[in-house]
Amino acid sequence: MNSLLLLLITQFTFAGQIHVGVNGMVCAFCANGVEKTFKKETAVENVHVDLDKKVVSITTKDKQDISDERLKELITKSGYSVTTIHREK
Repeated sequence: MNSLLLLLITQFTFAGQIHVGVNGMVCAFCANGVEKTFKKETAVENVHVDLDKKVVSITTKDKQDISDERLKELITKSGYSVTTIHREK
């Protein structure tokens, strides 16, 4: 039971800032689509796409987070693939 609770707490730590490496984004239209997708998420405070670095930076609202699985789902539904996920607290 304790290990399951620890796993859930670890998976849903309050991220603050999440940087997702994305493969396949090449233009402003791509960036706008990804931004619109993430802005629909209730936990998202702000989102920025850096096309040069191919990174989507997401700032979450206080005490909220988005799971890695949900991040991958949103990027995949937008037509791209996730290369990395990095969280800052």
